[in-house]
Amino acid sequence: MRAQRDVWGDTLVEIGAVDPSIVIVDGDLANSTKADKFAAAYPDRFVEVGIAEQNMVGIAFGLTTAGFRPWLSTFGVFLTHRALDPIRMLVSQTQAPVRVAGAYSGLLNGSSGKTHQDIEDLAIMRAMPNMTVLAPVDEIETAEVTRWASQHDGPVYVRLARDAVRQVLPDDYTFKLGEVITLRPGGVIALVSTGAQSSRVYEAAEILDEIGIHARVIHVPTIKPLHVPSLMEAVDGARIVITVEEHSIIGGLGGLVSETLAERFHSPRVARMGLQDAWSESGPNDFLLDKYGLSPKRVAQLVREYLNAPEATTRQIVGGNA
Repeated sequence: MRAQRDVWGDTLVEIGAVDPSIVIVDGDLANSTKADKFAAAYPDRFVEVGIAEQNMVGIAFGLTTAGFRPWLSTFGVFLTHRALDPIRMLVSQTQAPVRVAGAYSGLLNGSSGKTHQDIEDLAIMRAMPNMTVLAPVDEIETAEVTRWASQHDGPVYVRLARDAVRQVLPDDYTFKLGEVITLRPGGVIALVSTGAQSSRVYEAAEILDEIGIHARVIHVPTIKPLHVPSLMEAVDGARIVITVEEHSIIGGLGGLVSETLAERFHSPRVARMGLQDAWSESGPNDFLLDKYGLSPKRVAQLVREYLNAPEATTRQIVGGNA
């Protein structure tokens, strides 16, 4: 298994060899995001700004006016929060071809402190006009998404996890914008996830399968723009759809799926798993995944408890913040 940050850095080195317009603007975290690989290969196309995220965005926008295609490199929380205003004004409103690489996104940056965790980024970036929002699952898709985004002519936000997860896509996979992917066929229960969490949900489905609960697993790599027919086809025949995300249940994947299905007649029941409108906390990765109901074992447990609830009208996913 290879971590998304390593794949991102290595892929940009490959792209940089044939595309001289690719530039990385870094916020003093190149050794963490692995932008240092690109810096070593192409030092004249690597701009170290330091801890000045708002300035990073301004510099990247300026580079686009000279024909360059910049990537921003730092922790996701510094981009989607600290640098949000210049991203909104300089990138989104002008549709500048700036690629925002949100490294260390999600829960699993707890060792750096809860201030460094980003559990609201999908909601924030999804609401921004002109912004494409992508969340690859594994090393295969991370490379594909990096190649696609490097050629895209508008703003892109790519959510990147720090740690490696089990590969769930085939080696010959090709990323298609908006397309929803069924990772595992199943019955009338559909587990829908995004980003690295989709790999954990895949493992949770394997656990459920052992006790006779056969759930399909659906991966949504494109949070925006979603190809709605692709999602509808993936959930067709499901009676219950459960979204699972390493993010707040408000505004992210759960919001996207709920809104989309609510606009259709005879849509299945939707339940949302993730952080239940509460701030995350610092801690080791395994502890955080268990605490917030996102480890494979805990996802399987919560799905089983939800299905066994006596009254369908009062069912809800509980325990995500236990």
